[in-house]
Amino acid sequence: MTPAQRQNFERLLSPKHVAFIGGTDAIIAIGEAKRRGFEGAYWPVNPKRNMLCDIECFATVEDLPEAPDAVFLAIPAKAAVKTIEKLREMGAGGIVCYSAGFKESGYAGQTLEAQLQDAVGNMALIGPNCYGIVNYLDKSALWPFAHGGECPGYGAAIITQSGMLSSDISMNQRSLPMTHMISAGNQAVLGIEDFIDVLCENPATRAIGVHIEGLSDIPKFERVALKALVHNTPIVAFKTGRSKIGSSLTISHTGSISGANELYEALFERTGVISVTNPSQLLETLKYLCVLERPKGSKIAGFTCSGGGATMLADYGEDIGLEFPAFDQNTTQILTNLLPPIATVTNPLDYTTPIWGQTDATEPVFRTALSNRDVQVAVLVQDYPAAGLDESKIFYQNDAMAFGNAARCAGVPAAICATLPENLDVQTRRDLIEQGVAPMQGLHETLNAIKAAAWWSERRTELSRYPYQALSASANKRQCITMNEAEGKTLLREAGFRAPIGSLASSETAASVAAKIGYPVVLKMMGPKLLHKTEVGAVALNIKSHDALKQAIITMRASVQAYAPLAATDLFLVENMANPPLAELVVGLRQDPQFGWALTLGSGGILVELIGDMKTLLLPTHIEAIEKALRGLKVAQLLTGFRGAKCADLTCLAQTLLDLCNWMMTQDKELQEIEINPLFIYENTSLAVDALIQKLT
Repeated sequence: MTPAQRQNFERLLSPKHVAFIGGTDAIIAIGEAKRRGFEGAYWPVNPKRNMLCDIECFATVEDLPEAPDAVFLAIPAKAAVKTIEKLREMGAGGIVCYSAGFKESGYAGQTLEAQLQDAVGNMALIGPNCYGIVNYLDKSALWPFAHGGECPGYGAAIITQSGMLSSDISMNQRSLPMTHMISAGNQAVLGIEDFIDVLCENPATRAIGVHIEGLSDIPKFERVALKALVHNTPIVAFKTGRSKIGSSLTISHTGSISGANELYEALFERTGVISVTNPSQLLETLKYLCVLERPKGSKIAGFTCSGGGATMLADYGEDIGLEFPAFDQNTTQILTNLLPPIATVTNPLDYTTPIWGQTDATEPVFRTALSNRDVQVAVLVQDYPAAGLDESKIFYQNDAMAFGNAARCAGVPAAICATLPENLDVQTRRDLIEQGVAPMQGLHETLNAIKAAAWWSERRTELSRYPYQALSASANKRQCITMNEAEGKTLLREAGFRAPIGSLASSETAASVAAKIGYPVVLKMMGPKLLHKTEVGAVALNIKSHDALKQAIITMRASVQAYAPLAATDLFLVENMANPPLAELVVGLRQDPQFGWALTLGSGGILVELIGDMKTLLLPTHIEAIEKALRGLKVAQLLTGFRGAKCADLTCLAQTLLDLCNWMMTQDKELQEIEINPLFIYENTSLAVDALIQKLT
């Protein structure tokens, strides 16, 4: 976004006057601006009508009193492009281009969209093919359908690539405070990254929610996401379209397992973006972040007036890695004295029905429990009665007030959670927000939101301590060829990586090579159609003699010919047999046109596809990130002394992998992908037992 575009985007956000260009859709948009309370000038433009919504029409944009700050454009695509040219010449600020028929409609539409981009100049344009923008703070709307939403002066800005989802979110029954809603559409001029760049600077915008189908500029997204961190504005991303990366990378295990979704998740991890998997979780997480201060950690004090509720809190909290710290001895004794005899002092705490709704009894319980030094966040489970059945509602309200008072006194972020999302009525939600308590809907959604908020705070600190170098995307689209394993290992040795000693041989010379290396040896058939050798019997291990080697060649040739006659060759790699490792890893490095270089780590050997134990990092990275990824793998148990075994030096291993990453990135004009599988891990070293390398032609 250029400085001029940014200035025009501010005009679009908070206009003094809006031109509504079109017919029926413009009429609806005028109604929505009125619904939102827009008090500026309304300028309908339609050459065939005298009035729109009882407002006198202008025949053309040239007839307008002055260049409009904002325009809602809802006319056919070809006419839209011509109108945009006129608006640019007039000096208009920004446009919501509701018009469709651009790149989403095929080649002709792509041509029109290119013309639109040429026509727009320094105007700010949202769309085309979008719903538009609602500014809840300044009470303006350029929107073509009935919309809802509320704003107490702060809240979440939401950006979606789906118009219908943005409409659905505006109608949510969750009392999410909102500052802005933007339906991005085709993003021909301004995109998600531009909106984040501006909105994260607004102190009223306490969090940003983003629905992403795909990003066009990954490095730019990284920059604005890190900027949002600096401004203390969490981003919550709901990514849809979880397809795998294209067929060009599926030749390797890591390419087929770690696809587009894994790269996006790596991007979110790298930039401190909270990732969610459904719209409800998006809204609940945003609500938690907007209503409450950021939690300093994820140690929770949980309260219920039901043993079942306490159990549900504890069960799911444990599943996702939350902690419910036990009360210390002094706190336990005080709680024992405050609670009825039937109560058991545990965390989560069932404070029992004999004191339910009695603030003089429950507030001391909440205050005592929250005074525990280990407590960093609090949650009270309350499912409110439905309308017409609410004679007991006052008791819920009493406990909610006592809980809120205690949490404020302790300085602990507090949420009230309905086990079932619908069991929290709108008035209660509003009352709780006014008290500074988050009204959360759904037990799992609540605990996930707490976990995410705590993760964000921790990640923000980590990224300030260990910043990354900026991402750079690769534009490589050249064809690749696969090096044979012997060539690949030679290349790895040049990069400083260890690989078994070995040499290429024919069936006639294999015995002399083996004798020179020394038994036991490994035998592998080489060939362009033998990329994954184990599956076709093209590998023989622990060969201990000349006769055994001769037989292995005969058996291997028969096995490969049975699998694919044209795959068999008379070229073999003979290597010394490696000692048994502590564990086996798979290490993948590859270039992606959007994300640049990515490193994938996981359980290697036959486990790579069996258990899918993978972590993906975008490059450049640093040693701390690699070591953290290694420790997060399931196979890490084998590397850290499982059942008394020796431990691997993970810092040393992380440095070895970092050196490989840094070397690989210098080869970006020559190499496309490396997969080492397995990489044998020992106490202080590692060994590339097998390698698959693709180089660019």
